[in-house]
Amino acid sequence: MLKSLETQLLDSRWDDTAVRGMCESELLLYRSNILGSDKRVTNYGGGNTSAKVMETDPLTGNKIEVLWVKGSGGDIGSIKMDGFATLYMEKLQALKSLYRGVEFEDEMVAYLPHCTFKLNPRAASIDTPLHAYVPRTHVDHVHADAIIAIAASKNSKQLTQEIFGNRIGWLPWKKPGYELGLWLEKFCLENPGADGVVLESHGLFTWGDTARECYDQTIDVINVATKWLAERSDGVAPFGGPIRDSLSSEQRRGVAARLMPAIRGFVSGNQHMVGHFNDSETVLEFVNARDMEPLAALGTSCPDHFLRTKIRPLVVQFDPAKGNIDDVLTGLPDQVEAYRNDYAAYYERCKHNDSPALRDPNAVVYLIPGVGMITFAKDKATARISGEFYVNAINVMRGASAVSEYQGLPEQEAFDIEYWLLEEAKLQRMPKPKSLAGRVALVTGGAGGIGAATAERYLAEGACVVLADIDKDALKSTRENLSNRYGNDVVRSVFMNVTSEEAVAAAFADASVELGGVDILVSNAGIASSASIEETSLALWNKNMDILSTG
Repeated sequence: MLKSLETQLLDSRWDDTAVRGMCESELLLYRSNILGSDKRVTNYGGGNTSAKVMETDPLTGNKIEVLWVKGSGGDIGSIKMDGFATLYMEKLQALKSLYRGVEFEDEMVAYLPHCTFKLNPRAASIDTPLHAYVPRTHVDHVHADAIIAIAASKNSKQLTQEIFGNRIGWLPWKKPGYELGLWLEKFCLENPGADGVVLESHGLFTWGDTARECYDQTIDVINVATKWLAERSDGVAPFGGPIRDSLSSEQRRGVAARLMPAIRGFVSGNQHMVGHFNDSETVLEFVNARDMEPLAALGTSCPDHFLRTKIRPLVVQFDPAKGNIDDVLTGLPDQVEAYRNDYAAYYERCKHNDSPALRDPNAVVYLIPGVGMITFAKDKATARISGEFYVNAINVMRGASAVSEYQGLPEQEAFDIEYWLLEEAKLQRMPKPKSLAGRVALVTGGAGGIGAATAERYLAEGACVVLADIDKDALKSTRENLSNRYGNDVVRSVFMNVTSEEAVAAAFADASVELGGVDILVSNAGIASSASIEETSLALWNKNMDILSTG
């Protein structure tokens, strides 16, 4: 247990040499980036950071206090200086006189642009009041797995007190917004000696008078929780213990290669989707466990989790001991339809008169016993990140169920986050997808000049590309070049001899595991096969595939 605990604890990434000469806003950026660089601290796009900085007012020339806080939709791990919203603290304080009560709190978001400092175009997020009203200079809000495991436990208030005493407070679940900002201010004023607060089913707030103090506080609080969870759960079988064995790595990929194109066909009705496969040790431990299905059915807790993964996953009825993949594929249409119906019923139960219309009712996360987890989204990066979020949820469920009883958010609360009008407005502001978004193109002869140029054109139009070639060195070079320019998520490569039916089938299987299937075949080096395209690919791509030939 001790060795395992040592690998879980966070090391400080603060480098005094690196920050020498930085101003307060630069220190905020540095702190944000090193916090966001570790997914054990917070997930992609999750959490936010802030600093109250003395600036020169461009109109009066006077020194005034300005809140620098992560802007809407940003990610603290990759944020740059232009990713922060900047707002006059004096005006943020003045907003209190306009607040009409919790039933009107959403209207406060419309006032935030009136508080903007220096006409900064970066939109302020709904979490801005949470940072503004904490009466400390530097504030961190993160979604560390160890903290959410406590926050999502049935007796989270008691556990927080047991672990931290008076050092860290606790607040009951409250949807992020203006009212929660006032709650945090009240807590701070009544508990001036506290270093932070755990928000039930949500995450952690910590603060300090300097950027370094705030960072150290965040890391230490997470480590205290991590150590306590490890000691309390030592000897406890995770998720009730295993009741299934994992297939071999090759067998897992084989099952995924058959499942992913089939699922992709079902979920791509409104727009083409891209898949991601994860068979990490963490995922396998969960999907093979006795309590996997009841825990999965409870749904996720932290709002950031279920906004990415939907409230709960679909558990595919695969039995690794029987290897019943044919039966699973036969029954998959009914499973998918049952999930859609359940999701639509959830929408009907919880919707309000002004709720946005029902969104895509298909699952995002698919759990397969003995095999792993598949996620689907409109692009590869989102599919991968959705999987990362569910891994966070798995870690939370492991910790909470080992020391207490895990609980998801109440259904209505989850719905009110998922179909929040402010969240809908954020979705509507997103840029429209490119013409080939969600499509997957396999380009044979992909390492050659024509193949590489063709692949680049598809990438420019938003497609994912699988480069296939027999020249391994050229294939590696071409992939690296395109990945550097378009991102690792959207470029894959497979070694393929087009004269071998077996090699062609293996290439399509690899493409299916990596991306979910193939829509477009660009044949620069003609595939020789006595079988039809469908037979050659072993039905690993959908019936509407476009087949293009360049020679």
